[in-house]
Amino acid sequence: MKVLVTGGVRSGKSCHAEGLLADAESVTYVAPGPTLERDADPDWAARITAHQARRPTSWQTLETHDLAAALTTPGPVLVDCLGTWLTAVLDERDLWEAPSDQVTRIVSDLLDESTTLLSARDDVVLVTNEVGLGVVPSHRSGRLFRDLLGLTNQRLAAACDEVHLVIAGRVLSL
Repeated sequence: MKVLVTGGVRSGKSCHAEGLLADAESVTYVAPGPTLERDADPDWAARITAHQARRPTSWQTLETHDLAAALTTPGPVLVDCLGTWLTAVLDERDLWEAPSDQVTRIVSDLLDESTTLLSARDDVVLVTNEVGLGVVPSHRSGRLFRDLLGLTNQRLAAACDEVHLVIAGRVLSL
């Protein structure tokens, strides 16, 4: 089963996603965001520590920004979250100020590879933030991120069997 879990910040997405794989003996937990060792601020470090403490000790953590490679990992995979993955892609390739059509093409190419790999396997849970319910950001970078994450969510949702919307800890299957 391939499931995309979406919702707002602090809505309970991660707990729900982890619960979907709770019966698996071993899970690869893909963390594509900032790491404790490399670039985490104190608030982010506390969030990482809380997530790690909540997970079973048999789960392996894979810190990577290479979503396609993460999706080739054998066994159940949980990616948390696509928003931090997208931020890492934009940061690493210095794309925040690049023309929108160029950035969209690059992200779309990465998504092509990831959706192909996703379609060929089972037992994947992807966590993402829902960005389409808020106000239009006043800064270009915010609009770029919102648009690209919306594209990411649509493309990966289309490759999943189910999409779950989490609001205030409650889950709605779409």
